[in-house]
Amino acid sequence: MLDIRETALPGVLVLTPKRVGDHRGFFSESWNRARMAEAGIEIDWVQDNHSLSHEVGTVRGLHFQSPPHAQAKLVRCGRGRLFDVAVDVRRGSPTYGQWVGEELSFDNGRQMLIPAGFLHGFVTREPDTEVVYKCSDFYAPDCDGALRFDDPEIGIDWGLAPGDAVLSDKDRDAPRLADFDTPFTFED
Repeated sequence: MLDIRETALPGVLVLTPKRVGDHRGFFSESWNRARMAEAGIEIDWVQDNHSLSHEVGTVRGLHFQSPPHAQAKLVRCGRGRLFDVAVDVRRGSPTYGQWVGEELSFDNGRQMLIPAGFLHGFVTREPDTEVVYKCSDFYAPDCDGALRFDDPEIGIDWGLAPGDAVLSDKDRDAPRLADFDTPFTFED
């Protein structure tokens, strides 16, 4: 069984696979092509990524990969807890610049499905948080990009005090939405 919940951004979904457990622990299918197809989700995943963030407050994002290598992502937490975010940056979209966020943790088992055309980012809520995610296209460095996680025009509430984010240089120096010429287009 799989619980699928729509978010305020059409196409961004929260998936919660059923866990079957006993005194030893649990078993869960984190991805099943047939079950997803039955639910209308048909994505050809080509790459799995795994990241570890040691410190609470580590922000990774807001990232994207532009066409022709745009990526959909299916994100889950392998250990710890994080706040996962998607931002619509499809030109012409009625929800352009809007965001949704969801707590993903090892305990709750939730996953967030983020289509191509959305920025993705997260902040860790526990030390040594591991994030595992599927991608619909291979990593292409020439198509890799980022926008500021703290852009006031987007207004994401990361739950961080000013200056508390642990950032890479790439994320610290990323441009703002107002300076972004999006390569993504909304298709009805």
